[in-house]
Amino acid sequence: MSTTLVNTEFQFPGQTAVYHGKVRDVYTIGSDLLVMVATDRISAFDVILPKGIPYKGQALNQIAASMLDATAAEVPNWKIAVPDPMVTIGRRCEGLRLEMIIRGYLAGSAWRAYKSGVREICGVTLPEGMVENQRFPEPIITPTTKAEAGHDEDISREDAIAQGIVTAEQFDTMAAYTRALFKKGSEMAAEKGLILVDTKYEFGLADGKVILIDEIHTPDSSRYFYADGYEERLRNGEPQRQLSKEFVREWLMANGFMGKEGQQVPEMTDAFCEEVSERYIELYEHITGLTFVKAPEQNLAERISKNVLDCLASLGVKA
Repeated sequence: MSTTLVNTEFQFPGQTAVYHGKVRDVYTIGSDLLVMVATDRISAFDVILPKGIPYKGQALNQIAASMLDATAAEVPNWKIAVPDPMVTIGRRCEGLRLEMIIRGYLAGSAWRAYKSGVREICGVTLPEGMVENQRFPEPIITPTTKAEAGHDEDISREDAIAQGIVTAEQFDTMAAYTRALFKKGSEMAAEKGLILVDTKYEFGLADGKVILIDEIHTPDSSRYFYADGYEERLRNGEPQRQLSKEFVREWLMANGFMGKEGQQVPEMTDAFCEEVSERYIELYEHITGLTFVKAPEQNLAERISKNVLDCLASLGVKA
């Protein structure tokens, strides 16, 4: 079993705060920089699973970095540098407490809701007679509140504005950026024989303006199908071949876990963790068109610390 990074406790120069999220640890430097470490933790159903996934952090960070670069002309973003395969340094923003989820196809939680009879999500009316994994006439935006803990909640544009989570101008800017990013991401996926099914974006304010933050178009935030065979599988009612975290959720559900109180996370064998790792690497190679080069896994924390310190020094942060 390969080495994984599941916990970090760095002390960087000028560090003023640290936030340990579900899969990323974010260090605030001064008042204007963030050091985001993509760990090998994995979460599903808003629960952090007990074992790390080898090379997951590297794959996520490097996919996100390449996607942020590729979409920078469409939407301004927070990225400044990638000093380590598992780290991105960027601008510190005031986070907006809304995740913008956009869906091009009826899949995942939207399909589970639709199958149970739901025909409206976040104020968006869904067509009758759809089947699992069918393409929507137009992509739909289904925002969720960004919960500090526990489950995120679906919310409509009107309610988000009424509750003071965002202003109307902020929401509409986020929605326009979301559609532009999804269009670009879908085009990039299609070039690699993939379909970008659905994804989520997070935004923040920098100098009062909305910019893209966090990761984008990774398997933690997105669902991809293979384009080859999509139509045939859809006609036959067969599951799509996909590259996403959904197979982890399906494995958990098959083993009696959906994040509900009293449920136990099933045992994650080394073989299963390696299988998940291979899926992440596969997606990296498909979506970027590059061969995944495994970074040295010995002394992960020491390597990251040195690389971040060197980068902060180059940005004028004094030790």
